Amino acid sequence: MMTKASYLPIALRLDQCQVLLIGGGAIATNKLRLLLGRGAHIHVWASRITSEIRRSVDQGIVQWRDDPIEDGALRALLPQMALVFAATDDDALNKRVAECAHQQRVPVCAVDDQAVSSFITPAFVDRTPVQVAITTEGASPVLARRLRQKLEELLPSNLGEAARFMQAQRGWIKEALPEVDERRRVWEAFLDGVGYEAALAGEHERARESLQALVEGRERQGEVWLVGAGPGHPDLLTLAALRLMQNADSVLYDSLVSDRILDRVRRDAERIYVGKKASHHTLPQRDIEAELLRRAQRGERVLRLKGGDPFIFGRGGEEMEALLAHNIPVRVIPGVTAASGCGAAAGIPLTHRDCAQSCVFVTGHARADGVLNLHWPSLAQPGQTVVVYMGLGQIGVLCQQLIAHGLPDSWPMAVVYRGTCADQHVVTGTLGDMPQRVQKEGLSSPVLMIIGEVVHHRGVGAFPAFNAFASKEEA
Repeated sequence: MMTKASYLPIALRLDQCQVLLIGGGAIATNKLRLLLGRGAHIHVWASRITSEIRRSVDQGIVQWRDDPIEDGALRALLPQMALVFAATDDDALNKRVAECAHQQRVPVCAVDDQAVSSFITPAFVDRTPVQVAITTEGASPVLARRLRQKLEELLPSNLGEAARFMQAQRGWIKEALPEVDERRRVWEAFLDGVGYEAALAGEHERARESLQALVEGRERQGEVWLVGAGPGHPDLLTLAALRLMQNADSVLYDSLVSDRILDRVRRDAERIYVGKKASHHTLPQRDIEAELLRRAQRGERVLRLKGGDPFIFGRGGEEMEALLAHNIPVRVIPGVTAASGCGAAAGIPLTHRDCAQSCVFVTGHARADGVLNLHWPSLAQPGQTVVVYMGLGQIGVLCQQLIAHGLPDSWPMAVVYRGTCADQHVVTGTLGDMPQRVQKEGLSSPVLMIIGEVVHHRGVGAFPAFNAFASKEEA
């Protein structure tokens, strides 16, 4: 009865070691990618090699020999090697290489043949110097890859930057705090604070200041994160947004941020609704800025979560200026703006080679005196798409003015209600009849208007990624 294999995951140092890769095809190329950049001297032995391996040979990174693989020559070479990969599509050759390696007590991995291998390579997430290995001991490589995918989404791409920063600070912190428990508490507070975010961003001076304050026992500094939550569907959140949503101490959010998105926010974060709708502001803009400032000044990591993108009709610029005027650090995370998200969900391209070489975003908010003040001559032009945010209350004026300034009343138009969400509703028509259609459908905010010939190129049901988004057609 065969003994069940048992594995010990280890991290093997390869700098200045020699590694032998038998094979020159796609399998060997995958293993070469695993080895590159790890300081090993790599030897490839194969009669033919892929163009990718050849580039490494030409760059002097890899040594290549193309003579036949004979047992005598293999036995002579193996004692110089720290590792061997048998990575050909010839099972018999792979086994022969593995047997020679075992005889020479050299660790060997025969691809897809666990029985003759002395080690296997895990799936891993590389954020050098941080690396996370996932192994199922060969039971299910597909499961290992899926777990790797999940970790890739969770771990910041620049995690290594923060790790290198922390490594560089260990010496002086050890001198300042001789006790291990004290150092541990400081590092934990650092990882939970704004200094870690600064280190991730490569802002080492700010990260060092934050760490110094923790070592000296001073009150930690707060920070505000202006984060775009996208057009509505939680799957359209960015990875950066999700990470900050999990780290915030408090969150100020608006009416366009759905409950499903709020479910992604850290559970114990304090939540403050500051939504705005036409003629009704839960909290005036100046009060929102004052609240952000107050919380940051008392050391909180404050998440300002906005629908769409914070810098596209989101007043993020005003909030950033107000905070920077009081020396509060601000980090901005862009989001999928409503034009992109709703256009895609409705199957309407915003540009098209045949009819729209530019795209204009405008806000449909009227001035305090009720006048919709837009530059109508520049909007009433063919060859472009006009996307109107927050314009439902002025839809009649909007259509009238575009017609008055040169567009035909038959010019195509679409109105998207709650784009990307499960109750999405798309109404298509023309400048001439859209106000009546919207009234008949009983649409309310939030809606997005797309005006231009791109509406004729709408592809209903053409986007599998949005199959969950219900899109009812008008009668």
